[in-house]
Amino acid sequence: MPWFRIYGSPSGVDGETLPGLAEVNAMPSTFDPAWRAGTGLVVAHDVLGGVFVLNGGNPREAGRPGEPGEIIYFAPDALGWEALGAGHSAWLSWILAGGLRDFYGDLRWDAWRTEVAALNGRQGLSFYPPLWSAEARQDLAAASRRAVPMAELLQLSSDACRQFDGVDPGFLGVV
Repeated sequence: MPWFRIYGSPSGVDGETLPGLAEVNAMPSTFDPAWRAGTGLVVAHDVLGGVFVLNGGNPREAGRPGEPGEIIYFAPDALGWEALGAGHSAWLSWILAGGLRDFYGDLRWDAWRTEVAALNGRQGLSFYPPLWSAEARQDLAAASRRAVPMAELLQLSSDACRQFDGVDPGFLGVV
């Protein structure tokens, strides 16, 4: 499984493969003209529990940075949202041009490829000490890592945000 998962059509129904865009965003299974994506549409996750969202119509009202239609990132090492300064197509072009290499430069260790390859489409890596701690920042390679369900990883980040900053990061996706 890759480091980074961009959602589109579902790849299977066995519970371990990559979920589809509709599932991740809790879209209704039958058409509902009243359904709205709310604060934005989750378009990707990374194995660290990072979340890429296409901003909704009023990001400031939701307490999020950026403009409507801009991609923002929930950073698990900072426990907050960052505006990326690009719409969806520019963001995809940046990814295909190798932008992720620099974006994740400080968050990768020598054996990351081997560890990530062992994950399924609904797992991420949990770190101890956590990514947002001073200890992990000093020596990420020395941190303990284990595969966990992505839902658990997202919940841990959400809980930490509320506990430390009193801020709810909002919807991070259903995986």
